[in-house]
Amino acid sequence: MSDATSEKNNFNGVKVFSATMAQDRDKLGDKVTDWLRNNPQFRVVDTIVTQSSDEAFHCLAITIFYHEQI
Repeated sequence: MSDATSEKNNFNGVKVFSATMAQDRDKLGDKVTDWLRNNPQFRVVDTIVTQSSDEAFHCLAITIFYHEQI
């Protein structure tokens, strides 16, 4: 297993940010930035951005995997 893979697997917390409304999607990055700024004790090890949609809605999700020293 490579060092990059083992680093990504070394998490003990997950935070999901999601939005379906256009205005909320536009502000999603700011919410993530604020959360990161307010939680400097978390070391982010991976981030996944997911977009899905159907006829009526578009959903954007940002999933952050982090490690917190316990």
